[in-house]
Amino acid sequence: MTKNYFYSVLFFLVLGTASVAAQEAKPNLKESNSIEGLSFYPNPVTGGKLYITTRNNDDKNITIYDVLGKKVFQTVLSSRELNLSTLQPGVYFIKIEEGDASATRKLIVR
Repeated sequence: MTKNYFYSVLFFLVLGTASVAAQEAKPNLKESNSIEGLSFYPNPVTGGKLYITTRNNDDKNITIYDVLGKKVFQTVLSSRELNLSTLQPGVYFIKIEEGDASATRKLIVR
């Protein structure tokens, strides 16, 4: 009986240590690589215009993907206004890259 108890305690100690180590080793990519002050509106897009602002307001590489992951739009944006009138209504993912930082968000076009 004490032998089974010993193995049970040992098992739970090893299992608990492994799960804590795995949680600590996971990097937080959203914090370390996100764009400061990113804001885009309106979402859902109506009228074909999307406005994107960031704290730095540097040039941005914009890539838009459909829900299947196919690239449907790509441009470099130097102003705040992005014309999306060529996109069909639907759900998309927008990837915004500014310098070394990037962010990916869901975008709805009506």
